Amino acid sequence: MRILIDECVPRRLLGLLADYNVATVPYMGWSGKKNGELLKLMIDEGFNIFITVDQNLQYQQNMKGAAIAILVLYAETNSYDDLLALVPRIKEAIPIVKPSTVYVIK
Repeated sequence: MRILIDECVPRRLLGLLADYNVATVPYMGWSGKKNGELLKLMIDEGFNIFITVDQNLQYQQNMKGAAIAILVLYAETNSYDDLLALVPRIKEAIPIVKPSTVYVIK
């Protein structure tokens, strides 16, 4: 299972997902890529899950037939402290996500 974390998500969350093969958008050299291009790169590189706080992504991209799942994190802010409370739900979702779907985690 390969997971990509969006550049708007604090990198400190990586340590909490150490059980998985996780990379960040900046680490992959994809900073600044638009969502459509980013999703294509992810698929081409074999990522399975994309974690983001971009709540508009699910409305901007057609996920039908996509080989990845997206986890959209909803918190008061995208600060580490606010997102930390979502980590247990993220860990619950990772093993059950299906490609072509968007999962909202609140």
